[in-house]
Amino acid sequence: MAGKFIVIEGLEGSGKSSAIKQVAKTLRKYGIYKFIITRDPGGTPLSEKLRILIKKGIDNEAITDYAELLMFYTARIQLLENVIRPALLRNIWVIGDRYDLSSQTYQGCGRKLDKMLLHILKNTVLKNFQPDLTLYLDVSPIIGLSRILKKRKLDRVELESLDFFNRVRSCYKLIAAKDHRIITIDANQELRNVHDRIFFYLKRWLIDQGMKKCDGIPG
Repeated sequence: MAGKFIVIEGLEGSGKSSAIKQVAKTLRKYGIYKFIITRDPGGTPLSEKLRILIKKGIDNEAITDYAELLMFYTARIQLLENVIRPALLRNIWVIGDRYDLSSQTYQGCGRKLDKMLLHILKNTVLKNFQPDLTLYLDVSPIIGLSRILKKRKLDRVELESLDFFNRVRSCYKLIAAKDHRIITIDANQELRNVHDRIFFYLKRWLIDQGMKKCDGIPG
């Protein structure tokens, strides 16, 4: 079967890392062992360097909103052309920690950047390449950020205001409601319940793709 591109999206602290593990576990149950995990920004030498700049900033120089946007797209096209597309062409599935929906929400709504520019970048740079399935983990900014603070300090983006994250969340929910390829999962609840919902929706989607669970594997 041809490789598929599954993306996990959500605010900081929504549980994307653990969700990716659950997706990988579910794929194995359905006999899909050839897959890779990517992160956006990141995933290539250049993209990883840009990730550090975006996350940590640079001493004595503020990163402008449009410079940030272009760094994201530079990192993303490197990841798409050098990692994601080649994998899919080899029938390898890709599980992505974020993709272009993050820019539509964070830069488009959070930063309030020109929506037309975002549309042009999406179509020109990425040639409108889109995931086959996106799982959006919906979490309250207060809950998400409090989860992070229990583990580490906040990075440059995570230090934004609650109003910023509320705008991002509203944008996620609005886009998800209009796109049948995006499934919204309540990530405010306990991790076990989140994983149960991921398995439920992903299992149903895999069955629609013609996949069957491997015999002898429970779940």
